[in-house]
Amino acid sequence: MTGWYAERTPGRSAKAVIAVMLLALLLVAAVPVALLAAVVMMMLGHVVGGLALFGGSVLAAGIAVPLAGMSGMRQLRKLLSGGSFRVLRVDGSQYTDVAEPAGSDYANVLELDPSEYTEVR
Repeated sequence: MTGWYAERTPGRSAKAVIAVMLLALLLVAAVPVALLAAVVMMMLGHVVGGLALFGGSVLAAGIAVPLAGMSGMRQLRKLLSGGSFRVLRVDGSQYTDVAEPAGSDYANVLELDPSEYTEVR
């Protein structure tokens, strides 16, 4: 049980990815609040400050979201390339020897030969 628990706890890089993702979510959630605060500031006469507040919040969220996406993709690639997480790539050649079931529950099933269709990638 101890080994399983040790394998399931996230490492330092996974914790960093989670932190960046949470930061991005918080910044995206703060954009409507910043818009409301900017409108109030502009109504009180601080137009430049209101525009700066709203523009800064949009800019921060716009930078944080792609950063979280890139770091998450890097972490996912690292997980998939490591030997501890087994993922098999499935292509059509792996199932050529498996026969289809003889009977079918569906009446309107059209069976195709492999020569009648092409694989779309």
